[in-house]
Amino acid sequence: MAIRQLPPNLINRIAAGEVVERPASVVKELIENAIDAGASRIDVTASGGGLQLIRVADDGTGMSAGDLALAVERHATSKLAGEDLSRILTLGFRGEALPSIGAVARLALTSRARDAGEAYRIEVDGGRKAPLKPAARAAGTDVEVRDLFYATPARLKFMKSERAESAAIADAVKRLALAHPEIAFSLSNGERTTLRLDACPPGLLDHALSRLGRILGADFVEDALPVSAARGNVRVEGYAGLPTLHRPNGLSIYLVVNGRPVRDRLIGGTVRAAYGDLVPRGRYPMVTLFVDIPPEDVDVNVHPAKTELRFRDANGVRSLLIGAVREALAQAGHRTTASLSQEALQRMRPPEPGWAPQAGEPGDGDAEPDVSGAPAYRSQVRSYPGAPRSAYRPSGGAAFSDRAQAPLEGVSVPSADMRGAAPDGEEPSAYPLGAARAQVQDTFIIAETGDALVIVDQHAAHERLVYERLKRGLESGGVSRQLLLIPDIVEFAPGAAEALLAAKEELEEFGLVIEGFGARAVAVREVPALLGTCDTRSLLTDLAEMLMEPEDGEGGHVLRDRLDHVLSTMACHGSVRAGRRLSPDEMNALLRDMEKTPFSGQCNHGRPTYVELKLTDIEKLFQRR
Repeated sequence: MAIRQLPPNLINRIAAGEVVERPASVVKELIENAIDAGASRIDVTASGGGLQLIRVADDGTGMSAGDLALAVERHATSKLAGEDLSRILTLGFRGEALPSIGAVARLALTSRARDAGEAYRIEVDGGRKAPLKPAARAAGTDVEVRDLFYATPARLKFMKSERAESAAIADAVKRLALAHPEIAFSLSNGERTTLRLDACPPGLLDHALSRLGRILGADFVEDALPVSAARGNVRVEGYAGLPTLHRPNGLSIYLVVNGRPVRDRLIGGTVRAAYGDLVPRGRYPMVTLFVDIPPEDVDVNVHPAKTELRFRDANGVRSLLIGAVREALAQAGHRTTASLSQEALQRMRPPEPGWAPQAGEPGDGDAEPDVSGAPAYRSQVRSYPGAPRSAYRPSGGAAFSDRAQAPLEGVSVPSADMRGAAPDGEEPSAYPLGAARAQVQDTFIIAETGDALVIVDQHAAHERLVYERLKRGLESGGVSRQLLLIPDIVEFAPGAAEALLAAKEELEEFGLVIEGFGARAVAVREVPALLGTCDTRSLLTDLAEMLMEPEDGEGGHVLRDRLDHVLSTMACHGSVRAGRRLSPDEMNALLRDMEKTPFSGQCNHGRPTYVELKLTDIEKLFQRR
């Protein structure tokens, strides 16, 4: 075929395929135009998932009759003073949005400039422009888009359900509202207002958190950590949620660069790297970050929808973001998500009226009292309030001291008998996690503070402590090792032994010394001293499975890039397990180590290590308040 010049109408439809992907794309483009016009309030209406009607009204500067006629022409814009594309100071600048929308829908614009005496209206129907005509409107602009994609019906086949398209529109509005908290927003479906956000006073870290709470939820406000850092001309501010506050997808990661909401892979990957092992695999943190950078140092013209960016100094931006987020997380210490306690309390319900214990249940009066006179309910709760230990019998009737075990590895147990109290005779309120009072099912530690009860998962907590010690040992020159008197011989399925032996030198840096033992077996000579007696078979099996995972395309298969995963696996196998009975000294020592260990609020898999139940909430359960 001979080369021919495409007609303007077809060119507009091709451009619409790049800019107008779905109704949410239209909403995004129209809101950006309103923001660039200096609007202080933007009202969005979308019905039928945006396919029937999209209306965006603003109180911005508006347009004169001449500007309104040019606004629907391709590559006509008021947002570039010259020809320098290296300093883009507005959200839109291509001049493609309105003509592209008009090429595939029924578009109507009504606008009045602030200093003009009357408003004008122009309509574009499937690319055909109607003449200007007078209209009635206050200063600002109304944009109506009806029957989206009616001119290109093939595109309608690729639209999702009305509910899905409405959700995408809401997400677009929320992201732009987060990026510009100084503007009031509203979103309606034509019948009711689904979102209303008042304008926030200036001062991002001081006032924008209230808007974040309306969008991300009250949980985020309660568990948000302020982020603030600068390097050179680049500055980052915002909020990072606690690691135990995570979601199944990345929709709660909000990134804003120079007032532009983006889904940039570099920044998104950087945020996840900053959290590292603090968030479980397959889960995503809740973060809102605002990056200010000189316009000449970032290219916003990479993607037609302007959602991806290219930085001149990508490594510098990545380093700044990781450092800022990690510093904020480190300040949290052992904090865990506050909503966990509310979830736990919601699961606790008082008995129904008229309820009475059945025969054989606690409270039926058949239990035999022990020497203290209290009923022995055959539970596995062991208490240590300071009374003689013989008064508290574990299941099976054996006294606790009869079944004492070796002390925990990696936990500094004081020599003094604390008998469930805080060290040195201080009150429980002297310590954030209080004093241990009981152990439930040989798995959970019950501690008392001045105004709350703390329930600790002993395995999860000890796992984090061991993991942090392993990391510090590796950073200080290598993990100390202990020699096994008799090497452990572990057999594997085909390929697993080879994967372990290929990483032999790296594993030695982690304190794990292995060597080949036949075709499909490995001999373990030394293990990290901090792990104590661990199940080497399970440990090596998990490490082999990790090393045999396929490459992720970004160099993730290199062992050094998976340092956290290797150490986490070791810590998991070297920590105290559920079902291990602990002495009062061990439990209190575990609590004290948690208080001084960073990130001890969650284990290596991102699960919380403890839940705090406030006394006031417990009193409400029993209607004492």
